[in-house]
Amino acid sequence: MGDIRTIDREELKAKLDRGDDFTLVMTLNDWAFRAQHIPGSIHFHTQEEALAALGADRGAEIVVYCSDAACVASQYAYEGLVEAGFTNVRRYEGGLSDWAEAGYPFESGEN
Repeated sequence: MGDIRTIDREELKAKLDRGDDFTLVMTLNDWAFRAQHIPGSIHFHTQEEALAALGADRGAEIVVYCSDAACVASQYAYEGLVEAGFTNVRRYEGGLSDWAEAGYPFESGEN
């Protein structure tokens, strides 16, 4: 995989607290998403669904994440979005484990 642009926990938390205009995508499976996700996250069942839902604005800011730095789901999602022409994608490498380590809140349930 090529160079992946990242965002750290504090920057992501600040963006959420400010209500910045960006899309936060959890790249794990449905069960994991329903169990817990970072507030404001959305989830897609397939890459095709994600590409259709994220729309034609290839410059829109998108942050992808999964469980932790070793999890490859967000890496693959990142690469897929970049290959589809999205130009403002970043990966929250620490994912759920890093978010939990800071004691930040989670949500559960559907999109």
